[in-house]
Amino acid sequence: MGTVTIGVSIAVPEPHGSLLQELRAGFGDAAAHGIPTHVTLLPPTEVEAADLPAIEAHLTGVAAAGRPFPMRLSGTGTFRPLSPVVYVRVVQGAEACARLQQRVRDASGPVARELQFPYHPHVTVAHGIDEAAMDRAFEDLAGYDAQWPCTGFALYEQGADGVWRKLREYTFGGSVVPPQPGQPDVERGALRG
Repeated sequence: MGTVTIGVSIAVPEPHGSLLQELRAGFGDAAAHGIPTHVTLLPPTEVEAADLPAIEAHLTGVAAAGRPFPMRLSGTGTFRPLSPVVYVRVVQGAEACARLQQRVRDASGPVARELQFPYHPHVTVAHGIDEAAMDRAFEDLAGYDAQWPCTGFALYEQGADGVWRKLREYTFGGSVVPPQPGQPDVERGALRG
């Protein structure tokens, strides 16, 4: 059967996802149209294709234990000079994302792995392009703001053409409704466990 490259992420919903993807392409990032706008939970990981059913079962369990939580993106940040990335910051929901990615990568699970860098939830808007374009992305999106209730995540596979395609969506099993804008952030209890 061979190996496949998978990733797990929270999709940035419409209209925000398409807007950020178009802006990323406009900054000159050639990979933009092959990467849906997202917050990574499991970075690109090579697995045996035969292990996909076990991985899907694991992710089903992670989702069943999860509850919706508020997500908000605001402003920009960068990993430069360590990594050539400009991103939109996750200013609400970051703690819930961190707990969720730990569950996805659980040492007893089928996709246990160490990360190259400490986990930092973000939405990439420029990667590996020239410095002037990176600066423009950083400045142009400094005032960007979007929010939505995060109700789940998805499993993606990278094709031979480099394009990431959704294999399956996972909806959280909890029934807690996220607070509305203007209410206090109660994300500490966002995920059970």
